[in-house]
Amino acid sequence: MNHIPQHILEFLRDSAPFDVLDEHELNALAETITVAYFSQEDVANILKQQQGGLFLIYNGQYSVKDSAEAERHVSDGDYFGCDNLWQKQPNTITITVDSPGLVYCIPKKTFAHNAKSHPSIEVFFRNYTSEQIYSEQVDDSKSMWLYKPIREVISDGVVSEDINSSILQGVQKMSHSSVSSLVITDNQALVGILTDRDIRNRVVAQQTDVNLAVSEIMTQDPVKISDQRTLFDALCVMTEHNVHHLPVVDKNTGVPLGMLTASDMIRHQRGNVLFVINELTKAPSLYELTRLSWQLPHYFSKHAKRLGDFDIAGKVLSQATDIMTRKLIGFYQQQNGEAPMEFCWLVYGSQAREDQTMGSDQDNGLLFATEPTVQQSEYFADMAEYVCRGLDKCGIKLCTGNIMASNPVLRMSVAQAVQQAQSWVREPSPEAILNCNIFLDVRAVAGNRFLLSQLHLERKELLKQSRFIAALTRHASDGHVPLSMFQKFVYKKGLAKKDCIDLKNSGVAIINNLVRIYSLANGLTIPSIPQRLDGLLSHSGLSSKDVKNLRDIWLLLNRLRWRHQIQNKVTDNYVSISDLSSIEKYQLKEAMRVIRRTQQAAIFKFAGGLG
Repeated sequence: MNHIPQHILEFLRDSAPFDVLDEHELNALAETITVAYFSQEDVANILKQQQGGLFLIYNGQYSVKDSAEAERHVSDGDYFGCDNLWQKQPNTITITVDSPGLVYCIPKKTFAHNAKSHPSIEVFFRNYTSEQIYSEQVDDSKSMWLYKPIREVISDGVVSEDINSSILQGVQKMSHSSVSSLVITDNQALVGILTDRDIRNRVVAQQTDVNLAVSEIMTQDPVKISDQRTLFDALCVMTEHNVHHLPVVDKNTGVPLGMLTASDMIRHQRGNVLFVINELTKAPSLYELTRLSWQLPHYFSKHAKRLGDFDIAGKVLSQATDIMTRKLIGFYQQQNGEAPMEFCWLVYGSQAREDQTMGSDQDNGLLFATEPTVQQSEYFADMAEYVCRGLDKCGIKLCTGNIMASNPVLRMSVAQAVQQAQSWVREPSPEAILNCNIFLDVRAVAGNRFLLSQLHLERKELLKQSRFIAALTRHASDGHVPLSMFQKFVYKKGLAKKDCIDLKNSGVAIINNLVRIYSLANGLTIPSIPQRLDGLLSHSGLSSKDVKNLRDIWLLLNRLRWRHQIQNKVTDNYVSISDLSSIEKYQLKEAMRVIRRTQQAAIFKFAGGLG
């Protein structure tokens, strides 16, 4: 065997996708490689000698055109010549050497041998220039089922019976359909459910006449869920309300579509993610709620073993914070009486999007149907102070920007909230844009949720105005991905570790802004990023490829920052590049390229190309 320099082996070992090769395969690959010094004088001759091969840059900076796509700026760790691996007649490669350096030339035959032994290598390079974020972990995640909309898992057709039918007819329908529960309707509207338990306790045990109307023994006005919500939402609702049968209704008409049962959840569930949430719902006091909430970091540390496990971490934490909020409102009302008027407790930002991390703070507010009186205002001021301080004790930090219901400015009527939106649109100053970016990711977690629906309806067309969308887009262009022109990572300055990038502000926040802009332009009000992207799949100006890429990138970035926080016991988002595997480094670099391209496309679409 020829002597192979150790630095070549180490570089290949750290270069995705060849990091999957064992030592024997790695040595065999290295033996076939030609290491060439690329200068402008010699590059044409080298390309001719290595025609049809694959090129891996060890160092240097180059401007490359190797396909029908536009010229690319490439540097250390990048590949070119990928398209030629599949073509009998290779494309001509043209290179401008911006900074000379060493390039590893891998023969096509060698590549084909390794790709045959490891199919993942072929998949990697087929996706390399297509701006798809290749990730087996995204496709193979054991937690992604929790993001599934309920409509995708309920069976076709609802088993139902009219409210005027007899108990016997209802029982016979259940037996014939082999179900443990029955939807009861009145003119197609959901009015109740009938379960095996109802039959045992209200018919058999009490010897009730089975010829009576089913309405006599049904559970009236049951807890329900709309079909666009996720399986995890359903799990949380069933746990919090201690129900085993959950009717699913159409989000627009309210017509029942099916039933989810505890057995369905067990079939879909692949891990116990509800332990903490289940305990939180039972907390009898603020002390117990606080004690349980501080177990959340330990829960994630113990149960999140693989990168894909972090997909639901933000959703679990957000649902837990929702429950803490409702429990705290309940504790306050036990001590001070019921609210003097209807209200809606709103959450903004990461809690609204259900992508909280261990470093997230509070963003919340209160919405009223009408402006409260002085006496009513005092009640809600005290309640807001109690809830916000209580959440702080539970580990959800007070907002340093005072975006909290304890701030009187964040307690307003629907009319006042509409006026606020009008001021954003009328004068979209930088401060106004900053504020509305916080408040436009909003979700109701307690009280009369219809108030938020009313607010959405009244400001929907207002927020779609092109001038306002253009202002939001120009603001979104201020965010920069941490990549240089030659695709090298640009590190955050002033940190103890010298190779860190801010995944929140330089990645996740940019995606959130872009998806929010497209959602507003298309009238979508749901705050969850995965669900917003689902809603943008048709007639949004984003291609299905763009939507899939943004979704995969958003998941990847959140996985990496969650893992960083859990493994390093920190709450920041400064991820060290040296802590990533070679495939993760590649994915991250590709992710940043796609974010930058999508950002530029949005500027041209909504802001006339003026960032």
